[in-house]
Amino acid sequence: MPLAAVGFVLFGIIRRVEVFDAFTCGAKEGLSVALTILPTLVGIITAVKMLEASGFMLWLTELLSPLAERLGFPAEIVPVALLRPVSGSGSSALMLSIFENLGVDSFAGKVVSVMAGATETTFYAVAVYYSAVGIRKTGTTLLCGLAADFTAVVMSVLTVRISCNL
Repeated sequence: MPLAAVGFVLFGIIRRVEVFDAFTCGAKEGLSVALTILPTLVGIITAVKMLEASGFMLWLTELLSPLAERLGFPAEIVPVALLRPVSGSGSSALMLSIFENLGVDSFAGKVVSVMAGATETTFYAVAVYYSAVGIRKTGTTLLCGLAADFTAVVMSVLTVRISCNL
């Protein structure tokens, strides 16, 4: 990383760019973008914490777990699948819990590992990136993103099942 920074500075000097002025201009732009998306981030974090504190996620997990098991999905992945589109750090904490309780080489451990790489924090990504550029109508994007996340969850289970011959 330090070599890259030195390389950028040297490249700017060779091209006769006022490097420090360009840096401060970019920092100002970055700060204005951060201020633009800050309310959205606060709203998302508040909503996630409210969902967790209210017990809604636990209730939804208990409701869907029997159906998931009947379809061949490990019940342990349900909370991760539900939380992943909303919170990356929350779903990572649940994934670590699965690793600690069942092991990284368990079926559920392998599935959540694949799922972590195949899914997206859809609500976060749409809220942050769309608010940064001023887009307000996000319904179609959210629907497509959630459909992609659902597909990724299903394919994670199938991929691990096929690769492990289960």
